[in-house]
Amino acid sequence: MQSFLGRASVSQVKAVNVEIQVVLGRSTLPMQQLLRMGRGAVIPLDTQVNDEVWILANNHPIARGEIQINDEKISIAVTREANVYDFMAGGQ
Repeated sequence: MQSFLGRASVSQVKAVNVEIQVVLGRSTLPMQQLLRMGRGAVIPLDTQVNDEVWILANNHPIARGEIQINDEKISIAVTREANVYDFMAGGQ
């Protein structure tokens, strides 16, 4: 009986969809400025080039990471687990 439950739970886990997001930085803009932006507009972020990014799963911070560029492909290397309270406070 136990092995059946183990297999059932694994298949249930495989059926769950998880949305992954990478947050590069944050910015606060007045709505008027946002509405005036067009194609090619640049939004300044509160981060520097070598700052860690936030990795979110279903809008919940789970890890921090670094951007890596290899052969024109961008990837994220996980560096440590996320502190939820830092994320909510807008911390780096």
